[in-house]
Amino acid sequence: MPVLKKIALTVTSAALLSGFTLTPAVAADKDKSDDKQPKPPGVMSSLGGERLSMSGSQVNLGPGVPVLPKGLTGRSWIVADAENGDVLAAHNSHWRLPPASTLKMLFADTVLPALQPTQTHKVTESELSGVGEGSSLVGIKEDHTYTVHDLWLGVFLRSGNDAVHVLSEMYGGIPQTVAAMQKHAEELQALDTVVVSPDGYDAPRQVSSAYDLTLIARSGMQKKDFREYAATASADFPGEKKKGKKRDSFEIQNTNRLITGDIGVDPYKGIAGVKNGYTTHAGNTFTGVAERNGKVLLVTVMNPSAEESHAVYKEAAKLLDWGFAASGKVTPVGELVPPKSVDTGTGTSTGGKGAAPAAGADQGTGGQAEAAHASAASKGSSGVGVALAVIGGLLVVVAAAVYLVNRRWPLAGLGSRSAPETKDTGEAADPAEAAEPAASAGESAGKPADKA
Repeated sequence: MPVLKKIALTVTSAALLSGFTLTPAVAADKDKSDDKQPKPPGVMSSLGGERLSMSGSQVNLGPGVPVLPKGLTGRSWIVADAENGDVLAAHNSHWRLPPASTLKMLFADTVLPALQPTQTHKVTESELSGVGEGSSLVGIKEDHTYTVHDLWLGVFLRSGNDAVHVLSEMYGGIPQTVAAMQKHAEELQALDTVVVSPDGYDAPRQVSSAYDLTLIARSGMQKKDFREYAATASADFPGEKKKGKKRDSFEIQNTNRLITGDIGVDPYKGIAGVKNGYTTHAGNTFTGVAERNGKVLLVTVMNPSAEESHAVYKEAAKLLDWGFAASGKVTPVGELVPPKSVDTGTGTSTGGKGAAPAAGADQGTGGQAEAAHASAASKGSSGVGVALAVIGGLLVVVAAAVYLVNRRWPLAGLGSRSAPETKDTGEAADPAEAAEPAASAGESAGKPADKA
């Protein structure tokens, strides 16, 4: 019997004995209703390792390795070491699924280096006209001026599609932004990803995967501004300017519940970002990064089916807990590949079965973003990054570590920009986003058709 088949059978047997994980076939036998659930494709990319092309949960159970958590319902998920790229466990990690607002990580990783944070911009009506119905919004007003810094706070904290559209126009327009994002995805070897909308709003053919979103998050966290925005818990956002009066501001809070907490969800110890999302077709999606005892892990969960409030955060937290407990004990099932432009010196092939750009991928130019990204990467490639914590509302250094891909990449950290208590709720983000705690029990009922 081939070695890979022996490994797969061993994992399945151990999972059945433990009662903690089920392969799709066994789950279908257990509950006939599962036949109605979408199934992963028979052939998925093997980028990062052959085990990652297999359907079902992939983990090497052995002495001292904790079993996977109970109750995992995500269609796809992955747990990886952010520093060395080891994939500790995965479940259908190359399944191409709608990404929702987690795609904004790719948007930010592409566009952030090209725009100066102090740059100001007066918003026009046309820049907001293309925002999809039911979108999450930060509350941008036409004929009002915002800094690029303000707009990025709107993207990261409130997942504002209005902010994404304005930044895209500043970058050169929606088509140019989409093309640059697609080219950057290919540079990162996020080859399951097809970009159609820069904000993650549901669109035909737009897909990504848990594997790709984790690659994208790992890349984004190399950028200081990306790290700080992703870790910000709350901030002031410019409000409406009324004639003869000082412009008001209102408080916005991060919709990542592992940062801010919520009813039934506690802030996760060591969390440092990254991005959550929801649309009708994507369900709930989440990518997070956390540091504990010098170990940095990335986790992505896509479309959990659990009928409970905040299931995507709870499953992500369970997987992070498992990852920290298993780190150093479990044999990896694969790896996060480095960007094409990074020479690891290993001489190994990064390709594999299905390791080609997703069908429909736009081969746009995106030269401006690539050049800016390369410049930013070279400037920050030699330093040791810091983990950040919130003490009295300040961003404070509390730890240090590195990402290793034959060079040092900075570590992400936890932080926030606290804001005054005064806020204008009339200017807050989309009501569906603001009311998310009550609406997220089933995550499909009681929400707008699409909000990314």
